[in-house]
Amino acid sequence: MISTIQNDAKLNSLRAYINSHKEMTRNDSLLIRVLQKAQEIIGYLPPEIMNFIAQEMSIPRAQVWGVATFYHYFFLKPVGKYIISVCMGTACYLKGAEKILKAFKEKLNINIGETTDDKLFTLIEARCLGACGLAPAVSINGTIYGQLDEKKAYNIIKKYINQSK
Repeated sequence: MISTIQNDAKLNSLRAYINSHKEMTRNDSLLIRVLQKAQEIIGYLPPEIMNFIAQEMSIPRAQVWGVATFYHYFFLKPVGKYIISVCMGTACYLKGAEKILKAFKEKLNINIGETTDDKLFTLIEARCLGACGLAPAVSINGTIYGQLDEKKAYNIIKKYINQSK
Protein backbone atom coordinates (compact mmCIF):
# COMPACT_ATOMS: atom_id res chain seq x y z
CA MET A 1 0.00 0.00 0.00
CA ILE A 2 2.81 2.41 0.81
CA SER A 3 4.35 2.05 -2.64
CA THR A 4 1.12 3.29 -4.22
CA ILE A 5 0.98 6.38 -2.05
CA GLN A 6 4.66 7.36 -1.77
CA ASN A 7 4.28 10.29 -4.14
CA ASP A 8 1.36 11.75 -2.22
CA ALA A 9 1.98 15.36 -1.09
CA LYS A 10 0.99 14.54 2.49
CA LEU A 11 3.46 11.67 2.67
CA ASN A 12 6.17 13.85 1.16
CA SER A 13 5.49 16.45 3.85
CA LEU A 14 5.71 13.79 6.56
CA ARG A 15 8.88 12.35 5.02
CA ALA A 16 10.45 15.83 4.99
CA TYR A 17 9.57 16.27 8.66
CA ILE A 18 11.16 12.94 9.58
CA ASN A 19 14.27 13.71 7.52
CA SER A 20 14.64 17.14 9.13
CA HIS A 21 14.94 15.38 12.49
CA LYS A 22 17.19 12.46 11.45
CA GLU A 23 19.79 13.34 14.09
CA MET A 24 17.17 12.44 16.70
CA THR A 25 16.05 9.16 15.09
CA ARG A 26 17.04 7.06 18.09
CA ASN A 27 15.34 9.43 20.51
CA ASP A 28 12.00 7.91 21.59
CA SER A 29 10.38 11.34 21.90
CA LEU A 30 10.86 11.83 18.17
CA LEU A 31 8.41 9.03 17.44
CA ILE A 32 5.71 10.82 19.42
CA ARG A 33 6.45 14.05 17.53
CA VAL A 34 6.33 12.24 14.19
CA LEU A 35 3.00 10.60 15.08
CA GLN A 36 1.64 13.99 16.13
CA LYS A 37 2.82 15.52 12.86
CA ALA A 38 1.30 12.66 10.86
CA GLN A 39 -2.02 13.10 12.64
CA GLU A 40 -1.86 16.85 12.03
CA ILE A 41 -1.24 16.30 8.31
CA ILE A 42 -3.62 13.39 7.70
CA GLY A 43 -6.15 13.81 10.50
CA TYR A 44 -5.63 10.38 12.02
CA LEU A 45 -3.18 7.44 11.92
CA PRO A 46 -4.28 4.76 9.45
CA PRO A 47 -2.26 1.51 9.36
CA GLU A 48 -0.42 2.38 6.15
CA ILE A 49 0.80 5.66 7.69
CA MET A 50 2.09 3.94 10.82
CA ASN A 51 3.87 1.38 8.63
CA PHE A 52 5.29 4.23 6.53
CA ILE A 53 6.62 5.93 9.68
CA ALA A 54 8.27 2.69 10.83
CA GLN A 55 9.90 2.28 7.43
CA GLU A 56 11.10 5.89 7.22
CA MET A 57 12.44 5.89 10.78
CA SER A 58 13.94 2.38 10.48
CA ILE A 59 12.20 1.19 13.63
CA PRO A 60 9.96 -1.84 14.22
CA ARG A 61 6.31 -1.44 13.25
CA ALA A 62 5.35 -2.83 16.64
CA GLN A 63 7.07 0.13 18.32
CA VAL A 64 5.08 2.63 16.24
CA TRP A 65 1.83 0.78 16.83
CA GLY A 66 2.59 0.45 20.53
CA VAL A 67 3.04 4.19 20.99
CA ALA A 68 0.06 5.09 18.78
CA THR A 69 -2.28 2.77 20.66
CA PHE A 70 -0.97 3.66 24.13
CA TYR A 71 -1.69 7.39 24.07
CA HIS A 72 -5.34 8.44 23.97
CA TYR A 73 -4.69 11.52 21.84
CA PHE A 74 -3.79 9.47 18.77
CA PHE A 75 -6.71 8.48 16.55
CA LEU A 76 -6.64 5.29 14.50
CA LYS A 77 -9.87 6.12 12.66
CA PRO A 78 -11.07 9.35 11.02
CA VAL A 79 -12.45 11.83 13.54
CA GLY A 80 -15.06 14.55 13.40
CA LYS A 81 -14.50 18.25 12.96
CA TYR A 82 -15.13 18.68 16.69
CA ILE A 83 -13.56 16.33 19.21
CA ILE A 84 -15.50 16.29 22.46
CA SER A 85 -13.39 15.11 25.41
CA VAL A 86 -15.45 14.47 28.52
CA CYS A 87 -13.30 14.58 31.65
CA MET A 88 -13.71 11.50 33.79
CA GLY A 89 -11.13 12.52 36.40
CA THR A 90 -12.03 12.26 40.06
CA ALA A 91 -13.43 15.79 40.54
CA CYS A 92 -15.47 15.67 37.34
CA TYR A 93 -16.68 12.14 38.01
CA LEU A 94 -17.85 13.07 41.52
CA LYS A 95 -19.67 16.12 40.18
CA GLY A 96 -21.62 14.24 37.52
CA ALA A 97 -19.40 13.60 34.50
CA GLU A 98 -21.29 10.36 33.80
CA LYS A 99 -24.51 12.35 33.30
CA ILE A 100 -22.70 14.75 30.95
CA LEU A 101 -21.25 11.86 28.97
CA LYS A 102 -24.69 10.26 28.74
CA ALA A 103 -26.18 13.56 27.52
CA PHE A 104 -23.60 13.81 24.73
CA LYS A 105 -24.13 10.17 23.77
CA GLU A 106 -27.90 10.65 23.57
CA LYS A 107 -27.80 13.97 21.74
CA LEU A 108 -25.22 12.80 19.18
CA ASN A 109 -26.42 9.18 19.01
CA ILE A 110 -22.87 7.83 19.31
CA ASN A 111 -20.79 5.99 21.89
CA ILE A 112 -17.31 6.72 23.21
CA GLY A 113 -14.74 6.56 20.43
CA GLU A 114 -17.32 7.01 17.68
CA THR A 115 -17.90 9.77 15.16
CA THR A 116 -21.28 11.07 14.02
CA ASP A 117 -22.36 10.10 10.52
CA ASP A 118 -22.00 13.69 9.35
CA LYS A 119 -18.36 13.66 10.55
CA LEU A 120 -19.05 16.65 12.78
CA PHE A 121 -18.42 15.18 16.25
CA THR A 122 -16.19 12.54 17.83
CA LEU A 123 -16.78 11.64 21.48
CA ILE A 124 -13.94 10.52 23.74
CA GLU A 125 -13.24 10.22 27.44
CA ALA A 126 -10.32 12.05 29.02
CA ARG A 127 -8.57 10.99 32.19
CA CYS A 128 -8.15 14.62 33.30
CA LEU A 129 -8.44 17.99 31.58
CA GLY A 130 -6.73 19.90 34.39
CA ALA A 131 -9.88 21.92 35.02
CA CYS A 132 -10.92 20.38 38.34
CA GLY A 133 -12.24 23.70 39.65
CA LEU A 134 -14.72 23.75 36.75
CA ALA A 135 -15.96 20.18 37.27
CA PRO A 136 -17.64 18.60 35.50
CA ALA A 137 -15.70 19.78 32.47
CA VAL A 138 -15.52 19.05 28.75
CA SER A 139 -13.02 20.09 26.11
CA ILE A 140 -14.07 20.63 22.50
CA ASN A 141 -11.04 21.07 20.24
CA GLY A 142 -9.16 22.52 23.20
CA THR A 143 -11.86 24.91 24.45
CA ILE A 144 -12.86 24.06 28.03
CA TYR A 145 -16.48 24.19 29.14
CA GLY A 146 -17.08 23.78 32.86
CA GLN A 147 -19.71 23.43 35.54
CA LEU A 148 -21.86 21.54 33.08
CA ASP A 149 -25.22 19.90 33.41
CA GLU A 150 -27.23 18.06 30.79
CA LYS A 151 -28.95 21.22 29.52
CA LYS A 152 -25.64 23.07 29.10
CA ALA A 153 -24.23 20.05 27.23
CA TYR A 154 -27.17 20.12 24.81
CA ASN A 155 -26.73 23.87 24.28
CA ILE A 156 -23.04 23.44 23.50
CA ILE A 157 -23.89 20.87 20.82
CA LYS A 158 -26.49 23.23 19.32
CA LYS A 159 -23.88 26.00 19.21
CA TYR A 160 -21.41 23.86 17.26
CA ILE A 161 -24.08 22.56 14.91
CA ASN A 162 -25.19 26.13 14.15
CA GLN A 163 -21.57 27.21 13.56
CA SER A 164 -21.19 24.45 11.00
CA LYS A 165 -24.18 25.46 8.88
